[in-house]
Amino acid sequence: MKTCLVLEGGGLRGIYTAGVLDALYRENIKIDAIIGVSMGTIVGINYISKQPGRALRYNLKYAHDKRYIGINQYLKTGDIVNKKFAYHDIPEKLDKFDYHTYEKSNIKLYCTVTNVKTGKAEYKQIKNAKEQIEYLRAGASLPGVSKIVKINGKKYLDGGIADPIPVNKAISLGYDKIIVITTRPIDYRKRKTPINPLGLMYHMYPKFVVAINRRANKYNKTVEQIQQLEKENKIFVIRPSKKINIKRIEKNDRTITLQYNLGKEDFKNKKNDLIKYLKTE
Repeated sequence: MKTCLVLEGGGLRGIYTAGVLDALYRENIKIDAIIGVSMGTIVGINYISKQPGRALRYNLKYAHDKRYIGINQYLKTGDIVNKKFAYHDIPEKLDKFDYHTYEKSNIKLYCTVTNVKTGKAEYKQIKNAKEQIEYLRAGASLPGVSKIVKINGKKYLDGGIADPIPVNKAISLGYDKIIVITTRPIDYRKRKTPINPLGLMYHMYPKFVVAINRRANKYNKTVEQIQQLEKENKIFVIRPSKKINIKRIEKNDRTITLQYNLGKEDFKNKKNDLIKYLKTE
């Protein structure tokens, strides 16, 4: 049987996923693939490189650094995240990512991106994290506060626009056991915005605007599908057991740490049920 992790995004809410993954790392559980969205991909990649604790460490260290993320970066560059600092300086110099271990791993990583022209999700397998870093950046680039990322003649933004929790992709790839990690509690639903200003910003890409306008409905339907699949024991879900008021761009060290620790705690409480699920035919 082959096992796939599906990781929701959500900015710094995704540090919850890092907590879950760091706890999972210490168990002898075979994972064959990860399909990540936005921050889910960013933290998931550290699982494959065998670097537990790294996502929490560098986010705590640089959360207040003006070179990293925030309104100052957006005003200066048009991107809320500093491309050079976040995607090159940190992994290549300041808190080194283990590219060698990543490339030796048999675990496949799929990064979810939204094609701006078609409005559809694409799932890019990341075989070389350094050479394909632009896909990771594209998948985590929020509309409205990020520039469109151009790769091989195509234009991409946040994967969560077209596919917020890609459980159906995991099913279509034929994985027998699917572990979904969400960053919202079970009762969360998105509310549709009557007038979305992003529609004006991206009017040149009508199919992308349609995807933006359908996002809330898509998300809510996916959550309901996940709950149904969970009841049928077809997937296993780990989600926040309580709500922590953490912002997508969070600067408070205590809040970030609380979110991370909640992930570790929730995994611990569900570990036995997870092992049971993975053993069933």
